[in-house]
Amino acid sequence: MGVGEGGVEARLTLATTTSTENSGLLEELLPPFEKKHNVVVDVIAVGTGQALALGRTGDADVLLVHAPELEEEFVSEGYGVERVTFMHNDFVLTGPPDDPAGAAGARDVPEAFMRIADANASFVSRGDSSGTHLKELEIWSQAGVDPEGRWYREVGQGMGEVMTIANDQRAYTLVDRGTYLSYRADLDSIVLLEGDEILFNPYAVIAVNPELHPHAEIEYALALVEYLVSQEGRNRIAEFTVDGEQLFFPDRQ
Repeated sequence: MGVGEGGVEARLTLATTTSTENSGLLEELLPPFEKKHNVVVDVIAVGTGQALALGRTGDADVLLVHAPELEEEFVSEGYGVERVTFMHNDFVLTGPPDDPAGAAGARDVPEAFMRIADANASFVSRGDSSGTHLKELEIWSQAGVDPEGRWYREVGQGMGEVMTIANDQRAYTLVDRGTYLSYRADLDSIVLLEGDEILFNPYAVIAVNPELHPHAEIEYALALVEYLVSQEGRNRIAEFTVDGEQLFFPDRQ
């Protein structure tokens, strides 16, 4: 692989969840790949729902997302070549240190969400059909709560912005651990609940199908998939830390 036709530098468009950019992971992962393949990766950081929509319209060549059911649907409908899981982390429930809803004392996350709703305690939602938003809605459903009212605010923003808003409003929110650790130094919000099985957060990479979108850079997209599951890619994921804490965990191959 190398410089494109006519000496023009090749470009690969990656639509990715905001957590991978907000955490700083992409700054660690992408430069070695770009150098090796002589390609520039243009990153569009949006929610998973928006990333999948970009894949459907052919406005991205490869997707890095974290909503398994939507990803499988995307591939089964022919928009993606293959769904390849390559790393994971988890979600955590954060909120103000005084925890007015008593969420930290709940048996599990659905009960914590129920306590937040019962207390009409402020909760900030991404509200953007991202993987995080879909996970949040799954938890509300398990809690038997239809979140609505002045206490519940959907902001339609990325994870970093949501963390900042929740912190400023002394509100609860659901956040991936990577983004929380990256922002923690500037936050008063703390982790109130973690470790529940429902909070597991797998990430997958999907190359857009060139049969539907002939302009898709499938060669570079598949090269990125290969890189992410390679020993080099897994090592870079494992070695990426903030304040000595690992943010993402490569899947075993």
